[in-house]
Amino acid sequence: MNSSLPATAPISVVIPCYRCADTIGASVASIDTQQRRPVEVLLVDDASGDGTLEALHRVAAAYPPGWVKVVTSPANGGPSQARNLGWQAASQPYIAFLDADDTWAPEKIALQMRELERDPGIALIAHRMKVVSRGAAPDPVRAPVRAHTISRRRLLLNNPFPTASVILRRDLPFRFNERFRRVEDFLLWAQIGFSGYHCVKLDQVLAYWHKPTFGAAGLSGDLDAMHRAGKEVRQELLRTGLVTRGEHWVARGFGLIRRSRRRVLLMMRPTGAR
Repeated sequence: MNSSLPATAPISVVIPCYRCADTIGASVASIDTQQRRPVEVLLVDDASGDGTLEALHRVAAAYPPGWVKVVTSPANGGPSQARNLGWQAASQPYIAFLDADDTWAPEKIALQMRELERDPGIALIAHRMKVVSRGAAPDPVRAPVRAHTISRRRLLLNNPFPTASVILRRDLPFRFNERFRRVEDFLLWAQIGFSGYHCVKLDQVLAYWHKPTFGAAGLSGDLDAMHRAGKEVRQELLRTGLVTRGEHWVARGFGLIRRSRRRVLLMMRPTGAR
């Protein structure tokens, strides 16, 4: 644990937790080592039923009282419900999301807060991520750090905002749609962006997945289910008037191309890596 507390950032970190006893410690440790430390961390147990809840309390007890808080869901509702419960319990003006098997680079919060403090009109800020093995050294930050506005056209192509990279304003009038257990994150980002809010992305890798982003175990592993969920998200955006019919068909075409590409990449992986 970091013994010298850095300057804090007005951020509540929300982590949905489902059967993650083996990985949650490393995820929280990567928050603790931030150059600017978030004010609070909310671990939301999604009715794991396997000892995860006890593990979350052990992690919380390893840090100063009140910094890590454990929130419990009355029933398993998936990541959307868990993140919404954490959002509801958050006390800070900004919310950051992290998944229980991902980690952050030490500079992440400091760099994102620098941009948010420079431009308070930003509603959502994200950055790049990549897959690395556990224990690998973080990528060095490469100056200059640039923030790029994500346009409406860019949002039509695919999801530019990995969940563990996102910080957003707590007061936004949106929440994760709890009917969706897949692609629920992109639906929320799209609702924010297509509603005209200012969304930006830093050109740095500041967080890490520790398993392949598709074709691996878990909800993202079923490519056909992911494609169906993406189709449902596009239909929801069309139904609510956030995209035009023409934009809907453009997005659908890119979705088909993306699915084909992922199938090819999955077939090219060694059997043990799928």
